[in-house]
Amino acid sequence: MREELLAVLADAKPGFEFEGKTGLVDGGYLDSFDIITLVTELNDKFDIDIPVEEIITENFDSVDTILALVERLSRE
Repeated sequence: MREELLAVLADAKPGFEFEGKTGLVDGGYLDSFDIITLVTELNDKFDIDIPVEEIITENFDSVDTILALVERLSRE
């Protein structure tokens, strides 16, 4: 699942190395448009529904936090 997530992230921000980075939102690596695009792509790719209340900085801080969100929603 991690590799699939990295592919989605690479499509969203070509050329940016997400692995090992934290503070993706606070650091300015992802803006609000990027987040909305990612939510749409993650919903489609992983057959999940990310609710509005889950679209918070903490859930998009790093590859690990995004992966944790996707895994949790996949189980629900």
